[in-house]
Amino acid sequence: MFILRCRALKLALLALWALTLGLAQAESAPIRIAMIESLSGPFANTGEAVFRNLTWAVERVNAGGGVKLTGAGAAAGNRTLALERYDSKGQNEEALSVLKAAIDDGAQFIVQGNSSSTAAALIDAINKHNEREPGKRVLFLNYSAVDPILTNEKCSFWHFRFDAHADMRMSALMSVLKEDSDLKRVYLIGQDYSFGHAVAREAKRQLATLRPDVQLVGEELHPMGRIKDFLPYAAKIKASGAQAVITGNFGNDLTLLVKAAKEIGFEGKFYTFYGNALGAPAAMGDAGIRKVLAVADWMPNVPTAPSEAFYRSFRQRFPKPAEDYVHLRMQLMVVALAQAIERAGSTDALAVAMQLERAKVTLAGQTGSMRASDHQFQQALVVGVMERQGEAGVKFDVEGSGYGFRVVKRIAAADAELPSTCNMQRPLK
Repeated sequence: MFILRCRALKLALLALWALTLGLAQAESAPIRIAMIESLSGPFANTGEAVFRNLTWAVERVNAGGGVKLTGAGAAAGNRTLALERYDSKGQNEEALSVLKAAIDDGAQFIVQGNSSSTAAALIDAINKHNEREPGKRVLFLNYSAVDPILTNEKCSFWHFRFDAHADMRMSALMSVLKEDSDLKRVYLIGQDYSFGHAVAREAKRQLATLRPDVQLVGEELHPMGRIKDFLPYAAKIKASGAQAVITGNFGNDLTLLVKAAKEIGFEGKFYTFYGNALGAPAAMGDAGIRKVLAVADWMPNVPTAPSEAFYRSFRQRFPKPAEDYVHLRMQLMVVALAQAIERAGSTDALAVAMQLERAKVTLAGQTGSMRASDHQFQQALVVGVMERQGEAGVKFDVEGSGYGFRVVKRIAAADAELPSTCNMQRPLK
């Protein structure tokens, strides 16, 4: 009897030890962030570029001690962030499939941005998941999907956008375009999906308001990621007599477009959302000098010491010219998430969301804050024009191309802000 009691006591102690060890391991496990992006196919380069940005952001948080959880039930010490990648293959259906896989793998925070249609699908899926399984809720942090509808009609408590949306970006571009008194003829071209439609719609609206004297001489929407030869499109642009092109194209759709324009001798300007990276400057070459403009939340040649130090630090981490693609907003996003988790004292999605919608973060001289009413991040924007490296205001080039962007306009966060039609539905608990 005594021996049996001893064995029972040992088994109970072993079970208690295993339970304690399991709880400690669960509490000290990394906080998982799942990046859902196109990592194969025509836009693989954009997905890989984002992954480098987020990797660096996570490394910087972890190097600072990770996320400090001190609330009830939190493990002593800090928890690191872990970034895991899931390939959407450029397909919404695949994105939804890997979303489920990411949640099953334990991810509590989903990040995505390189497609507004994918972002809309993820918002719908996450809304349904969080309602169906309140014990496994997740948050969606969006760094690049800029269709305005995502923080207007489709706004969600579980979705936070850290990039300026298309209307905000267009307003920044138009603040420069409207001052070009020689410009009389414009051509619109974009990708045939929700974001491309939003860009075209807002460009026409703002042109009519700010420059009614400018004639729209052509408008074109093309299949996204499927066009290999843009020469026919470039020929139509040149034949139209356009003096400038306005486009939201990104990735290969932009690079191939500017290459084709250069090949046929188009000498007009390009007002772009993403013309400052991923091969576009090198593709345009000298033909783009003082003709290619781009809008962003930040550019490497922002003329401040904190900005320069930030960029030099990134280039030290990723020294290859092909890796030169850094966005300050992605760094601010990860910092904001880490701070929100710390303030919540938990990784619970509801608690973190309540803190994240009050986020205010500063990095490299850039300060941004989340607007609680629609979860649209508010930050300064800049417009730059392409120049040769070494020219005044162009200390840094892009991707080793020898061309960089000189900042010609800085728009304060208060001036970049636009109203929202969001009617936020908040969870009861």
